[in-house]
Amino acid sequence: MIRLTEKVSLKQAEAVILKCEKVSIAASAMKRVADCYNFLKEFEKKKIIYGINTGFGPMAQWRIEDKNLKQLQYNIIRSHSTGAGKPLDIVFVRAALLARLCTFLQGYSGVHPALVELVMEFLNRGIYPMVPEHGSVGASGDLVQLAHIALCLIGEGQVFYRDNAASEYKLYSTAEVFRKEGLTPFEIHIREGLSVTNGTSMMTGIGLVNLFKAKKLLQWSVASSVMVNEITSSYDDMISDEINRTKRHSGQVEIARFMREFAQGTKCLQKREDELFHARTDKVFKKKVQSYYSLRCVPQILGPIKETIDNTEKILVEELNSACDNPIIDVNSEYVYHGGNFHGDYVSFEMDKLKIAVTKLTMLCERQMNYLFHDRINGILPPFVNLGKLGLNYGLQASQFTATSTTAECQTLSFPMYVHSIPNNNDNQDMVSMGTNAAEIAARVIDNGYQVMAIHFMAIAQAIDYLKIKNKIAPKSLDIYSKIRQIVPKFVDDKPKYEEIAELVAFLQG
Repeated sequence: MIRLTEKVSLKQAEAVILKCEKVSIAASAMKRVADCYNFLKEFEKKKIIYGINTGFGPMAQWRIEDKNLKQLQYNIIRSHSTGAGKPLDIVFVRAALLARLCTFLQGYSGVHPALVELVMEFLNRGIYPMVPEHGSVGASGDLVQLAHIALCLIGEGQVFYRDNAASEYKLYSTAEVFRKEGLTPFEIHIREGLSVTNGTSMMTGIGLVNLFKAKKLLQWSVASSVMVNEITSSYDDMISDEINRTKRHSGQVEIARFMREFAQGTKCLQKREDELFHARTDKVFKKKVQSYYSLRCVPQILGPIKETIDNTEKILVEELNSACDNPIIDVNSEYVYHGGNFHGDYVSFEMDKLKIAVTKLTMLCERQMNYLFHDRINGILPPFVNLGKLGLNYGLQASQFTATSTTAECQTLSFPMYVHSIPNNNDNQDMVSMGTNAAEIAARVIDNGYQVMAIHFMAIAQAIDYLKIKNKIAPKSLDIYSKIRQIVPKFVDDKPKYEEIAELVAFLQG
């Protein structure tokens, strides 16, 4: 059970989002919610406050009569439930529910405590609103997609739900699931319709899932890079602390340290002093004095990627623990502030940077793979690490097509959304973030990266078997090799690989 306060750590968020840990709410956090609601209930009387007694967006110039105030809140939910496309994965929706809950727990939204409790029940009971993939421009936050969540909170729309732990999630009407679970639809009090829909919770939720996956993918990239250098008997000074600390970039220094730690116990990496730092009469050296960049420059390539992921983590944790709706109800100053905390530029920018970083990681992976496949470059392996009869068998030749085309897609998808604002909403929203689009595209890029990495590890395992160096590689390399071989046994004859690739992707994503 994760106890939520006004600040949720990344570790807590991961437990809730990926491990489906149940949540409870600290009394102090619930008190902030109640205090904010009670303050707004008194403060809003005889005042003009956006979204309480005015229309929304460019229609804010219209005063709403008192008799229609609750209907106004229902109208924004129903009118904005206009998403299109495939339903978002439930892990994204679960993350968005947590993000919205964290916003409410800041105590600046003026929502009734019953709404907070119902969002918590959705998380704990595994009730996930059906949210279409398309609809958000990222300001005023994720209006359309969050409206689909709000629609379910008032008992309408559809949710993904399973009757028991053994069954699969299926799409049900929300009303039917409420009957099954004994839940009551939330009834509007003051401004809950706007509070649920107005904010960055969808892009933040998707962003958090992306972050978790990207961090793990980076770890696999470090591991595969060490293993490729073991296969090629590279010189180990490229990962030494002495050379990498002269660059002064923390990411590069840390990646080099990770690689040294991973490579401990290896008998495959060479010492330059043993091979080259003594008198020799050779005119031409058979072994490369320096490896190709995809092998030698790993700390320099993965270093900025690590720093990008680290910064993404910082921004997303800050956004998760922020009040990201509008207006902001401040009990301490006894005031209602109108602004733009719903704007998603912080998340949008990070998602663009993250997808560019992962694309570069995937490109590194593809180039290392190509090195293993290209016999005239590596000089030690058969073409496409083909352990069968050349010409008759094809090894991983066709698998490279998949890796190359997938990498190319990542490159195209890396065009930034952050700078792709299109004014809309009668130009009221004249600068928007496109943050959820950025997060969804980043998710695709990251998934693509795992597909390329899966094929890469197949190639690595085949190369280790061809060279018969299983007992010479580092213990950590051997552990990964053994796990890969449990999924993809050594193969000589040609056979379909798509199922094994899928199994490897599932293993790597863990």
